[in-house]
Amino acid sequence: MEDVIAIIPARSGSKSVPDKNITALSGYPLIAYSIIAAQLTDQVGKIIVSTDSEKYAEIAEKFGADVPFIRPEEYSSDTATDRDVILHAMNWYRDNYEHIPEYWLHLRPTTPLRDPTEISKAINEIQQSDSATSLRSGHPSPESPLKWFQKDTEGYFRGMLEDESEPEYYNKPKEAFPQVYIPNGYVDIVRASHTLHSTTLHGNKMIGFETPVCTEVDSQEELEYIQYQLDKNGSILLDSLNNKYTKERI
Repeated sequence: MEDVIAIIPARSGSKSVPDKNITALSGYPLIAYSIIAAQLTDQVGKIIVSTDSEKYAEIAEKFGADVPFIRPEEYSSDTATDRDVILHAMNWYRDNYEHIPEYWLHLRPTTPLRDPTEISKAINEIQQSDSATSLRSGHPSPESPLKWFQKDTEGYFRGMLEDESEPEYYNKPKEAFPQVYIPNGYVDIVRASHTLHSTTLHGNKMIGFETPVCTEVDSQEELEYIQYQLDKNGSILLDSLNNKYTKERI
């Protein structure tokens, strides 16, 4: 357990949905769903939130996460990468604790609806692999992007493949193309032993972990759709939040 730490990044500068990471979903801030998902995952020994906002930090702590630092501005801009954020947290942890957890469970607040049993399966899978550098989740794409088009400088549609030795290959049935997966932020895991000694975050041995189809919040419309899903289907996460907290607490 002490070798698994959940890290939840939550910067305050969202433009698509203002204050997206703390926007209300069934009466609780979006970030609370990732925190409670980590709390319901047995293997997780510690939950930290990496944020640049004192306000966000206070909210995260109310729902049981630790906020051991405020993320520096240089790692909180629109151009900051996932590697910047996680490497900063790893280095901070190394400077302040004797032991660095090997497995860093990366839970983005923008994918709020998760099943903790799926998270546990992902942790078990990477822990059983000696060679994997990371694990990333995705769900099957309903159609191959190889059938999509890009527009050239004259406004004409062209196939996505540079080598169009087979004319109109994009008109083939979808079954003729390999299955591809949409990365969805459901459960991603990186290893400190790789990230701290590499220029990459995930490395070249990334376990592909297939999850149920899920929706990420990148727009107001997607947030409204997730709210519809919650109203229709409920969630173990929402049930747990209701059992532990009151909506007036926000």
